[in-house]
Amino acid sequence: MTNHRAETVRRLIHPRSIAIIGASADLTKVNGRPLKHLLGKGYAGRILPVNPKYDVIAGLKCYPDVGSLPEVPDLAVVVVPARGVVDSINALGRRGVRAAVIFSSGFGEMGAEGQALESVLVDTARRHGVRICGPNCLGFINAFDNVYATFSQYADGETGPGPIAFVSQSGAFGTAIAALARKRGLGLGYFINTGNEADLGFSELMMAVIEDPRVRVAAGYLEGLDDGAALVRLAQRCQQLRKPLVLMKVGRMAAGVRAAASHTGALAVEDAVFDAVLRQYGVLRVRNEEQMLDLLEVLNQPREAAGNGLGIVTQSGGAGVMMADRAEEVGLVVTELTEATRIRLIEVTPAFGAVGNPVDVTGQFVANPELFRDSVIRLMEDPNVHVCVVWLQLMLAHGDKLVGIFCDIQRQTAKPFFVCWVAAPEDAVQRLRAEGIVVFGAGERAVEAASGLVRFHAHLCRPAPEALPVPEAIAALGENISDGLQDSVRAVAWLAGAGVPMAPVALAQDADEAVALWRAAGGPVAAKIESPHIAHKTEVGGVSLMLDDEAAVRQAFARLLRDARAALPLARLDGVLVQKMVHGHLELVVGVQRDPVFGMLVMVGIGGVLVEVLKDVVFRRAPFGVDEAHRMLSELRLGAVLDGVRGRPAVDRQAIARMLSGLSAWAAAMQPVLRELDLNPVIVNEDGPLAVDCVMVFDRLP
Repeated sequence: MTNHRAETVRRLIHPRSIAIIGASADLTKVNGRPLKHLLGKGYAGRILPVNPKYDVIAGLKCYPDVGSLPEVPDLAVVVVPARGVVDSINALGRRGVRAAVIFSSGFGEMGAEGQALESVLVDTARRHGVRICGPNCLGFINAFDNVYATFSQYADGETGPGPIAFVSQSGAFGTAIAALARKRGLGLGYFINTGNEADLGFSELMMAVIEDPRVRVAAGYLEGLDDGAALVRLAQRCQQLRKPLVLMKVGRMAAGVRAAASHTGALAVEDAVFDAVLRQYGVLRVRNEEQMLDLLEVLNQPREAAGNGLGIVTQSGGAGVMMADRAEEVGLVVTELTEATRIRLIEVTPAFGAVGNPVDVTGQFVANPELFRDSVIRLMEDPNVHVCVVWLQLMLAHGDKLVGIFCDIQRQTAKPFFVCWVAAPEDAVQRLRAEGIVVFGAGERAVEAASGLVRFHAHLCRPAPEALPVPEAIAALGENISDGLQDSVRAVAWLAGAGVPMAPVALAQDADEAVALWRAAGGPVAAKIESPHIAHKTEVGGVSLMLDDEAAVRQAFARLLRDARAALPLARLDGVLVQKMVHGHLELVVGVQRDPVFGMLVMVGIGGVLVEVLKDVVFRRAPFGVDEAHRMLSELRLGAVLDGVRGRPAVDRQAIARMLSGLSAWAAAMQPVLRELDLNPVIVNEDGPLAVDCVMVFDRLP
């Protein structure tokens, strides 16, 4: 955001005066509720109702039109029907108002006619320099300053400020999440519904509120995303401020596979890309509202997890096993305790209990509460334990005693610990939350929330991303470049010039040239059909391998041309590529895809002809450094094959990571030209990775 725009957004959220355009004297109506809330919640600024029907509303002077306002308000709340909104923005712009919240529906959400009206609205607002939240939104709440520019029913209840900023693209679902947060005692300092986002979008509004030092955690609900770069900037700013960003995005399975010439494009499903970019920039993604609230609770408490070692204390061996299983699935380690810790636990644990991890203290602690307290404290003092979950059930007759125990543990420890109390007395839960102790009702939920806390703090500890040089990639292309599938010889040369390890390739236009290239190779070669109309050569029988005599080369040359003509009679055939055979321990697929939301993406996966069946691939937004490339490799489901299996040697992960990082820098520079790139296979041997096939497609941006 420019400084001027940022200041306008700041004044929108922190207005010193508010005009309500279309205000009603009936404070139960949509156009009366903002005034009701502003008065009832104690807004200290000036309120300026505008409606020619009234002289006074709720004891406040009401003005007949915007031009009659005695001052230029910081914010206008527009609550007139859709047909009057454009005129209202015109009047506000002429009066000098620079920020407006528009509740009115009947715009882009209503089809072609509404979209046309929304386009006129946007043009009008831009002409006057008016920033808009909405239309078709509930508005927002700034609970710190008692700003209630909303008609949401959430505002009817207690809305005391708290350290969470919540921005939602959905009004109804966002209100539901806000209400659930209130039920858990989680205070929302900001609640913003963005509506149609005709102007101000999710990322820009969240960027403004996270700067508030009173905000500790940012949470958002998304249904769609157009500006991936803005979301990335938001995530990076959250990291700089050490404030977690928790997002829920629906529509996980709605997007199909994109039509594409490369494996990379075919595998770049919207949700997989979104998920990967969030991981790259340290954003925590949740699947539903309960998981979001669980994570907000653990992130809202001040204790940090210095590692991923999980300690578990239970009164049930089965619950301990269940949580240990889930911990492994979400990246936590149910750590081995030191011998010193085991000895100290034996001193306080019943003989029929267990002093491994999980620690099972059985129900014996009811008779001796110090046993339970001391077991948890001694477990948490183990250097390999970074976060602890304590599981128990019922104990309805011992609520006071258990609350006292957990408060003792809270006072005597510094590491994060969470209580999982199944079927707990409600008053006990409320008392623990009042003491800042996080309480769950199910073991797996506690473990998943602990994993989110660990992942957030681990990302904070990463070194700052290295600054990558931006190569002069486009200048290196030369002249006479057209869109579409690029010829392989030039594509290989461009990539090799950028430092990507490529197996050399040459084009033969007749059999004699093919034989000469085989002789120059000094060993077996591969022959491949070359055509601007054939992206996947194997699908037309366009590849022949291990050719090592003149007759075989001549026969392969003739067959490749014949089969290609039979499969695609109209295709232009440029000849046959000849390439020295490359052998290795492993095949990878590496590629680049220009995503409409996030820009250039780099993919790596386990390669071969089954890549689109296995779908064991990982994406990252370009550019990125070698460390991020290593994390990509670690996320592959079949990543263990990189370390050697069934007698095959381990591969050089560092060499692969360097290749991915270097390719990402080149890809970022190529964004205006490159649509997609496929390197499949990339053969990995003792000398490192080497790409032996290349599909490169240009589609220049306007």
